[in-house]
Amino acid sequence: MTSVTTITGQALINGNAVQGNGGSFQAFDPSLRQHIEPSFHMVDLEQINEACALAGAAFDTFRALADAKRADFLETIAAEIMALGDALIERAMAESGLPRVRLEGERGRTCNQLKLFADLLREGSWRDARIDTALPQRTPPRPDLRMRMIPVGPVAVFAASNFPLAFSVAGGDTASALAAGCPVVLKAHSAHPGTSELVARAIVKAVEQCGLPAGVFALLTGTGNGIGQTLVAHPAIQAVGFTGSRSGGTALMAVAAARPQPIPVYAEMSSINPVYLLPQALAARGDDIAQGFAGSLTMGVGQFCTNPGLVLGIDGPAFDRFAAVAAEALADVQGATMLTPGIAGSFQRGVASLAGQSCVTTLINSNDAQVQEAGKGAPALFKTQAAEFLARHALHEEVFGPASMLIACKDVAEMVAVTERLEGQLTATLQLDEGDFGAAEQLLPVLERKVGRILANGFPTGVEVSTAMVHGGPFPATADGRSTSVGTGAINRFLRPVCYQNLAQALLPESLRDGNPSGIWRRVDGALGKA
Repeated sequence: MTSVTTITGQALINGNAVQGNGGSFQAFDPSLRQHIEPSFHMVDLEQINEACALAGAAFDTFRALADAKRADFLETIAAEIMALGDALIERAMAESGLPRVRLEGERGRTCNQLKLFADLLREGSWRDARIDTALPQRTPPRPDLRMRMIPVGPVAVFAASNFPLAFSVAGGDTASALAAGCPVVLKAHSAHPGTSELVARAIVKAVEQCGLPAGVFALLTGTGNGIGQTLVAHPAIQAVGFTGSRSGGTALMAVAAARPQPIPVYAEMSSINPVYLLPQALAARGDDIAQGFAGSLTMGVGQFCTNPGLVLGIDGPAFDRFAAVAAEALADVQGATMLTPGIAGSFQRGVASLAGQSCVTTLINSNDAQVQEAGKGAPALFKTQAAEFLARHALHEEVFGPASMLIACKDVAEMVAVTERLEGQLTATLQLDEGDFGAAEQLLPVLERKVGRILANGFPTGVEVSTAMVHGGPFPATADGRSTSVGTGAINRFLRPVCYQNLAQALLPESLRDGNPSGIWRRVDGALGKA
């Protein structure tokens, strides 16, 4: 029997390791610039269809599982991931170039979010149970109406490149879909296939230990767009979770919309996360803010979806000093290995494009030929005037990596004008003191329309996994700005409401029966309680 820490290069379908029939590829070590054994085998159309069909067949059994047992399943996954030990961390280091401490922290986050959803399942409010009791004497009479949320069906999940654990095989999309009661068919990212196989084996082992249908989870391996498009088009799939490029997300949205039965795609795609340096804060602590900004921009070689890619300030000596201090801090940061050659190449093209704009001043760009040839990314900081930024949409595009643009505005009104022209964002950050509250009040109504999370006196990198977190925003930050991919609210993406009218008590789900045998929070005749 193959050990859960053995990497075979196979897909996992129906609880078994399956040799893909669609060709092969190898993982790549971006630090050593060399391929890594073993070869991974790509699934073909028949294998994709099998995984989806098995997920469909497993759905009713899995969704009927008691909440406490599904919570146990999530906690078992977390325990099995931890049991992989150093084998998981070392393979992830080799495939990503990320340091051990980062990946150990990411593993902890992955397991903690599984446990967070387990707690949510036991608490029960996620079902949003509502009861309007019958009013037979009313004219017209009101029937007995009872509503709860149920899972939508099997979910296709696409692992992200920049978080090989926390946004990958057992990441937030998988955790929230499984918590909802949705089987998951996961497309592994080709940048870390060995890491993916190890985590997938831990999930499959948890499926076996908990006595669940094998179709509850499958891992599909391969490169290119064909596997993902075939997966999303399969009629058994009822929703999609994706984290990646704007082009990749919109391509999947097009496939999902073209189906005979269109389905929702929850895609996290593009964000430049503006930071606002309001006048009083900039004057009082501009140097400290500049240092913090430099640290945030270069964290993880800038490969975070919440990277501060845009900084707005009032033109003048204080903003000039901020620019100088930030550039000096960035100059001390050496170029570092990026996750994949593709990401490194895209970053270098984006930096070159900004540096080539006549209206843009380059404050620092350490991406020399040696850095580029090594597949690394080094800090780059640019500056332009608000009027130029407003006139050139090309300046609004995300450069994924440690690059940012400073925007010199005439006044707060011009800050607001720039904000109005921005696309949807994951975050916006206000650096402000009490004397800036008036300026903040002008910005907040616009920011509420434009972003999913508004921060004060911090930096956007670092997303807390909690009940109140929103990691989402209007398009193109996400495909559906009403959703979040982090926090317990992420479960709502994979649920839909069902109402039961005048159904006999014996036929009602337990969560809606009189006496509240589940002991969960419910809204009865408009009043929230556990009665």
